[in-house]
Amino acid sequence: MKHIIIGGVAGGATAAARIRRNDEHAEIIMLEKNEYISYANCGLPYYIGDVITERNKLLLQTPDSFRKRYNVDVRPKNKVIGIDAEKKEVTIRKEDGSEYVELFDKLLISTGAKPIIPHFEGVGLPGVFTLRNVNDTDEIKNYIETQQAKNVVIIGAGFIGLEMAENFHNVGLHVSIVEKSKQVNHALDFSMASILHEQLTEKGVDLFLDNEVLSITKTPSGLHVNLKDERTLATDMVLFAIGVKPNMKLAEQFKIKIGEAGGIWVDAHMQTSFPDVYAVGDAVEFPHPLTGKPWLNYMANPANRQAIIAADNMVYGNTVTYEGAIGTIIAKVFDRVSAATGLNAKKLTQLGIPYRSAYTHGFSHSGYYPGATPLSIKIIFDPKSGKLYGGQIVGMKGVDKRIDQLSLIIKMGGTIDDLTKLEQAYAPPFSSAKDPIAIAGYVAKNMITGKMPTVYWHDMDQANRNEITLLDVRTPGEFELGSMPGAMNIPLDQLRSRMGEIPKDKPIYVYCASGMRGYLSQQILLQNGFSIVYNLTGGDKTYKFATQPVILPDEKESGEKRNGKC
Repeated sequence: MKHIIIGGVAGGATAAARIRRNDEHAEIIMLEKNEYISYANCGLPYYIGDVITERNKLLLQTPDSFRKRYNVDVRPKNKVIGIDAEKKEVTIRKEDGSEYVELFDKLLISTGAKPIIPHFEGVGLPGVFTLRNVNDTDEIKNYIETQQAKNVVIIGAGFIGLEMAENFHNVGLHVSIVEKSKQVNHALDFSMASILHEQLTEKGVDLFLDNEVLSITKTPSGLHVNLKDERTLATDMVLFAIGVKPNMKLAEQFKIKIGEAGGIWVDAHMQTSFPDVYAVGDAVEFPHPLTGKPWLNYMANPANRQAIIAADNMVYGNTVTYEGAIGTIIAKVFDRVSAATGLNAKKLTQLGIPYRSAYTHGFSHSGYYPGATPLSIKIIFDPKSGKLYGGQIVGMKGVDKRIDQLSLIIKMGGTIDDLTKLEQAYAPPFSSAKDPIAIAGYVAKNMITGKMPTVYWHDMDQANRNEITLLDVRTPGEFELGSMPGAMNIPLDQLRSRMGEIPKDKPIYVYCASGMRGYLSQQILLQNGFSIVYNLTGGDKTYKFATQPVILPDEKESGEKRNGKC
């Protein structure tokens, strides 16, 4: 059996190794148009930022080491320029320009994705970069060192843009981020992303949100990035981090079916529209398990799983099926870690799927044990069945294990009740007896059953303060440090003796710092003759994060503020 694999890195290299483990006698040819066939793509930003100091650690396998270990005919700098699926042959161009043809029994396409480059003036100027592979990394690192760069503008605020903001900062560059939407990190909803806004500005990163780049021009002193709001940012270098799109040139040219999301269509066996031709990784689309609609998922974990499934099917026949990916992602942004899994509120709204959300704020482990750090959680669920649709977490420690728990429950079709049933390892240095994930489940359950009527942070802004009673049940000290306009302060522990001060002819919106004291106060009031009482989910913490203004650099001196809420 002769297998040809187009492309290396996560998909192609994993499939080649798996095929060899399945069949010691198969002929395997791996064709890669670039020099590197297996490298740590996700580690590239940290090499630029000098967190990873040894370049060789990024190279997981060289062509020679891969050949020796897996007995694979690895051919770097060999570009596939033609596929004839019916004749089962591929046409390949070598580095010297000569061409040749190889026949195959099974073919795997793992051509990956390419950066999105907008069409405006200046995208090809020296000092303007994308980051996708080792060569890009070398060019960026060399430019910083040889040009003694001091300033960088990052266009786009997704995960790569945010990781690069930290790593550019690590090597002494002043960082500005220009983002078309009103928030960073599109995997998060605005209320959660706003926690990162605070972190980025604290670290000196200038955020130009709800803005666009119109052009880049060269000047004697460097580059000018010209924005939609007529600002001009003077900089030494620019990084495009807008996102990526599937590398579809081969598939489109040779009539392989393209799906409605714009990726290579594959069935559950990872087989394309042609028999014996398979595809994996960033180039493919596949139905989302929660929506059934095809989507593009540019993550290494699903690419590796797809490659293993495709390899098994190429060797043994189509016996293994792929379940799909829900999109679980995590990134370090300076001192914060942000993670998301499943569907966010924006996507559910777009799809017309009803949902509710619960916000909770806890700690990474028991508060009385030293070193506990804040952990903000948002879960999204069906308002009737409680089926879990998505989760988002921002914190400093413990984010990874909680997002993985949410991911597993979502992927298994679980509900908010399953969050309360999780049996987590507990000791004070690692968690709390009531883990933050379990608390999120209990809060959501109270919302569904009607035990805790709820309002959201944006409801507080939209409410007519003359028609409601806004009740702050925090301590007097907390209240004095800042409260919502028009709020009256009756601390929780004084509430039973001071209920006579609260009007009964208006709905009551009660809030505390994070939601727990608000819930206790709500139950007291509901059981003492107050009929309409709502608790603010996530409390004042969520409200402050979501409504805090993003201050632009030229407004810091004047004190003017720009409202960044959505």
